[in-house]
Amino acid sequence: MEALVKAINLQKVYQAGEISVKALQGVSFEIQAGQFVSFTGPSGSGKTTLLNLIGSLDVQTEGELTVVGQAVNQLTIKQRAEFRGEHIGIIFQDFNLIPVLTVFENIEYPLLMIKPTPKEERRKIVTRLMEQVGIAEQGQKFPNQISGGQKQRVAIARALATSPKLVLADEPTANLDRETSYKIIDLMKKLKNELGTSFVFSTHDPRVVKQADVIYTLEDGKITDTRKGGEA
Repeated sequence: MEALVKAINLQKVYQAGEISVKALQGVSFEIQAGQFVSFTGPSGSGKTTLLNLIGSLDVQTEGELTVVGQAVNQLTIKQRAEFRGEHIGIIFQDFNLIPVLTVFENIEYPLLMIKPTPKEERRKIVTRLMEQVGIAEQGQKFPNQISGGQKQRVAIARALATSPKLVLADEPTANLDRETSYKIIDLMKKLKNELGTSFVFSTHDPRVVKQADVIYTLEDGKITDTRKGGEA
């Protein structure tokens, strides 16, 4: 079966004036459908850069990367945005909710702007997602009226609204307390099992790393270790 994400010798170089910064140096890996994958490592190791490439927010300098069978670097900026809307959900570290929209409207937003969907179908999708992530009673509240854990649940539901094959999360538990973090991780695993969606994280959090099916460790832009969840 073809990998959902496949990278071969990925390299990413940023130019800062005359200085070249090598963010990724020859990274290769595969992510299969329905996996819970963690990229871990110290700050500056290349985790966020890698998620940006997988999420088609940026393109590699060299190497090959295919996501859902598409070589992302062959797409224009507009095509990458359309591709991302069709296939990829993103959960932001700071939730990135729209403060003037209700919880319901925040989750509904991708179904209006990215993947236009009839009103009644939108209502059914959003209602189902709110129930799945445990915020069914919060639909008419605004982001400033709910807790951090609830905001993260809204962000997860919004990321799932377009039924993506892949959900990316950059440090998803960074702004949450210990108990809430465990609940969010359990929720994501439950949704992964129910929906068959692949979840891919960049994280420092050992609680997230421990739950992953596959763990890639990055240092200085290189993968230095690959192991399965539960291995020492």
